[in-house]
Amino acid sequence: MKNNEVIKAEVTRLLEGINEHEHVLRMRTFIQHGKITTYDHCFRVAAMSYRINKMFKLKSDEKALIRGAFLHDYFLYDWHKKKAKFKNLKEFFKLHGFMHPSYAAANAKRDFGIGEKEENIIRSHMWPLTVTKLPKCREAVIVCIADKLTSATETILRF
Repeated sequence: MKNNEVIKAEVTRLLEGINEHEHVLRMRTFIQHGKITTYDHCFRVAAMSYRINKMFKLKSDEKALIRGAFLHDYFLYDWHKKKAKFKNLKEFFKLHGFMHPSYAAANAKRDFGIGEKEENIIRSHMWPLTVTKLPKCREAVIVCIADKLTSATETILRF
């Protein structure tokens, strides 16, 4: 397995034209988990996705994998400011956990013209919470797993 600096360089190369976009850089102003910004979280998920793909020799479309992984939380707002209030089931399903994949996908389509595979990666990354948004390709499954591993690490270990 490649060392962290080589993985970081590969992920950065695959994100060329995305990771320095002015809207993407706004993700550095929002906290995702603990003290981790949304930008750093997304980069970590992309790096974890890269590692999983290489470790298990899954032969995924690396460009789509890394772009989808990095843009999976490209919702561009502070989700902590939205108070969790709901009076019924319909309002429950409007909470951030259910809605942000759609916002992220719409933003990614608008700013980067993502393809169908990348859109599925973004829309399905919260599965099984978003039960109707199924991962339909190996790249989406990889990102779904990488996001959960990364989120758990950031939340539990607070780094």
